[in-house]
Amino acid sequence: MTGPDVEARLRRLEDLEEIRALIAEYRKQLDRRDFAAYAALFTRDGEFVGNLGRATTPAGIQAMLEANLGPNPEPPGPTQYHLVANTQIELDGDVARSNSTFAVIRREDGDQPALQLLGEYDDTFAREDGRWRIRQRIAHVDVPARRVG
Repeated sequence: MTGPDVEARLRRLEDLEEIRALIAEYRKQLDRRDFAAYAALFTRDGEFVGNLGRATTPAGIQAMLEANLGPNPEPPGPTQYHLVANTQIELDGDVARSNSTFAVIRREDGDQPALQLLGEYDDTFAREDGRWRIRQRIAHVDVPARRVG
Protein backbone atom coordinates (compact mmCIF):
# COMPACT_ATOMS: atom_id res chain seq x y z
CA MET A 1 0.00 0.00 0.00
CA THR A 2 1.52 3.30 -1.11
CA GLY A 3 0.34 6.71 -2.14
CA PRO A 4 -0.30 10.18 -0.79
CA ASP A 5 -2.36 8.96 2.18
CA VAL A 6 0.38 6.62 3.39
CA GLU A 7 3.04 9.28 2.83
CA ALA A 8 1.03 11.84 4.82
CA ARG A 9 0.50 9.37 7.66
CA LEU A 10 4.19 8.49 7.71
CA ARG A 11 5.16 12.19 7.72
CA ARG A 12 2.79 12.79 10.65
CA LEU A 13 4.32 9.93 12.65
CA GLU A 14 7.84 11.17 11.89
CA ASP A 15 6.87 14.71 12.98
CA LEU A 16 5.37 13.44 16.23
CA GLU A 17 8.47 11.38 16.99
CA GLU A 18 10.80 14.31 16.26
CA ILE A 19 8.78 16.55 18.60
CA ARG A 20 8.87 13.90 21.35
CA ALA A 21 12.64 13.60 20.88
CA LEU A 22 12.92 17.42 21.10
CA ILE A 23 11.03 17.41 24.41
CA ALA A 24 13.35 14.69 25.74
CA GLU A 25 16.44 16.59 24.56
CA TYR A 26 15.18 19.73 26.30
CA ARG A 27 14.95 17.83 29.58
CA LYS A 28 18.37 16.25 29.13
CA GLN A 29 20.19 19.52 28.36
CA LEU A 30 18.43 21.38 31.17
CA ASP A 31 19.40 18.70 33.71
CA ARG A 32 22.98 18.73 32.42
CA ARG A 33 22.91 22.52 32.68
CA ASP A 34 24.25 22.78 29.12
CA PHE A 35 22.55 26.11 28.52
CA ALA A 36 23.98 26.60 25.01
CA ALA A 37 22.64 23.23 23.84
CA TYR A 38 19.36 23.93 25.64
CA ALA A 39 18.92 27.34 23.99
CA ALA A 40 19.72 25.87 20.56
CA LEU A 41 16.47 23.87 20.80
CA PHE A 42 14.47 27.10 20.32
CA THR A 43 13.62 28.85 17.05
CA ARG A 44 15.45 32.06 16.18
CA ASP A 45 12.51 34.01 17.66
CA GLY A 46 11.85 31.45 20.41
CA GLU A 47 10.50 32.44 23.79
CA PHE A 48 10.66 30.93 27.27
CA VAL A 49 8.24 32.08 29.98
CA GLY A 50 8.42 30.61 33.48
CA ASN A 51 9.32 31.18 37.10
CA LEU A 52 12.92 31.96 36.03
CA GLY A 53 11.66 34.86 33.94
CA ARG A 54 10.92 35.61 30.32
CA ALA A 55 13.44 35.58 27.48
CA THR A 56 13.42 35.53 23.70
CA THR A 57 15.94 34.24 21.13
CA PRO A 58 18.38 31.45 21.92
CA ALA A 59 21.02 33.95 23.11
CA GLY A 60 18.52 35.63 25.44
CA ILE A 61 17.29 32.30 26.81
CA GLN A 62 20.85 31.13 27.44
CA ALA A 63 21.71 34.38 29.24
CA MET A 64 18.58 34.13 31.41
CA LEU A 65 19.46 30.59 32.47
CA GLU A 66 23.09 31.45 33.16
CA ALA A 67 21.97 34.38 35.33
CA ASN A 68 19.44 32.30 37.31
CA LEU A 69 20.89 28.79 37.47
CA GLY A 70 24.40 27.72 38.25
CA PRO A 71 26.01 24.47 37.26
CA ASN A 72 24.88 21.31 39.00
CA PRO A 73 27.19 20.45 41.87
CA GLU A 74 28.95 17.12 41.77
CA PRO A 75 26.92 14.25 43.23
CA PRO A 76 25.79 13.84 45.88
CA GLY A 77 25.08 17.59 45.71
CA PRO A 78 21.56 18.99 45.24
CA THR A 79 21.22 18.02 41.58
CA GLN A 80 17.84 18.25 39.83
CA TYR A 81 16.08 15.89 37.46
CA HIS A 82 13.09 16.77 35.31
CA LEU A 83 10.47 14.14 34.56
CA VAL A 84 8.14 14.96 31.65
CA ALA A 85 4.98 12.93 31.06
CA ASN A 86 1.43 12.93 29.70
CA THR A 87 2.46 14.81 26.56
CA GLN A 88 -0.34 15.51 24.10
CA ILE A 89 0.72 16.90 20.71
CA GLU A 90 -1.50 18.52 18.07
CA LEU A 91 0.02 18.96 14.60
CA ASP A 92 -1.03 21.60 12.08
CA GLY A 93 1.38 21.59 9.14
CA ASP A 94 4.68 23.16 10.19
CA VAL A 95 3.33 24.22 13.61
CA ALA A 96 2.46 22.04 16.59
CA ARG A 97 1.19 22.59 20.11
CA SER A 98 1.53 20.40 23.14
CA ASN A 99 0.83 20.18 26.82
CA SER A 100 2.96 18.09 29.19
CA THR A 101 3.14 17.51 32.91
CA PHE A 102 6.53 17.97 34.52
CA ALA A 103 8.04 17.23 37.91
CA VAL A 104 11.40 18.32 39.24
CA ILE A 105 13.07 15.91 41.63
CA ARG A 106 15.93 17.27 43.73
CA ARG A 107 18.65 15.35 45.54
CA GLU A 108 18.34 16.26 49.22
CA ASP A 109 20.53 15.69 52.24
CA GLY A 110 21.36 12.06 52.80
CA ASP A 111 21.23 11.46 49.02
CA GLN A 112 17.42 11.24 49.15
CA PRO A 113 15.04 12.33 46.36
CA ALA A 114 12.42 14.99 47.04
CA LEU A 115 9.74 16.53 44.86
CA GLN A 116 10.65 20.17 44.26
CA LEU A 117 8.15 21.35 41.63
CA LEU A 118 5.13 20.08 39.76
CA GLY A 119 3.62 21.84 36.78
CA GLU A 120 2.73 21.94 33.10
CA TYR A 121 4.47 22.98 29.91
CA ASP A 122 2.36 24.67 27.24
CA ASP A 123 4.46 24.53 24.09
CA THR A 124 4.32 25.77 20.54
CA PHE A 125 6.72 24.19 18.06
CA ALA A 126 7.68 25.25 14.54
CA ARG A 127 9.60 23.59 11.77
CA GLU A 128 12.63 25.81 11.13
CA ASP A 129 15.25 24.95 8.51
CA GLY A 130 13.68 21.51 8.16
CA ARG A 131 13.81 20.65 11.89
CA TRP A 132 11.31 21.01 14.70
CA ARG A 133 12.23 23.63 17.30
CA ILE A 134 10.47 25.17 20.29
CA ARG A 135 8.86 28.49 19.36
CA GLN A 136 7.40 29.11 22.81
CA ARG A 137 7.48 27.29 26.11
CA ILE A 138 5.33 28.48 28.99
CA ALA A 139 6.24 26.63 32.18
CA HIS A 140 3.42 26.82 34.71
CA VAL A 141 4.48 25.80 38.22
CA ASP A 142 1.43 24.48 40.03
CA VAL A 143 3.06 23.08 43.19
CA PRO A 144 4.14 25.17 44.94
CA ALA A 145 1.73 27.69 43.40
CA ARG A 146 3.62 30.35 41.42
CA ARG A 147 2.61 32.89 38.83
CA VAL A 148 4.32 32.74 35.46
CA GLY A 149 6.02 35.71 33.98
